[in-house]
Amino acid sequence: MHGTILVAIAKDREQDVMPISNQQVITHRFLRPLSEDDFYPSHLVDRGRTILLRLCERIEAEQPADLAALYVLTQAATEEFNALEAEFDSAGSGIETVAREEIGEDFWFVARAYGFQDADAEELIATREW
Repeated sequence: MHGTILVAIAKDREQDVMPISNQQVITHRFLRPLSEDDFYPSHLVDRGRTILLRLCERIEAEQPADLAALYVLTQAATEEFNALEAEFDSAGSGIETVAREEIGEDFWFVARAYGFQDADAEELIATREW
């Protein structure tokens, strides 16, 4: 892919198309191991990807100046995963060890992709309940 990828993101009742320009993000397959495992419902994995892509959009739009500003964004996205956990549970799945590690790895990938190599992996998702 060249340049900017357009990613469709559902927001409330409307559909917006938001550009992501970071080449590492464009080529990354978020939550890949979860999408390859039938234990995780695909529609919920897709919602998890949407959370991560929306995080990337916010980072590109807001351009956090330091780790503290980045953590505000990542922890807000973590709250969205907290809400999604109940839906995983209701579907007979869950955000258990494999999912926790994969989600955490993708948050860390995002931080590094946007130049925050010194980000603390635990601090990125400090508000997690899973």
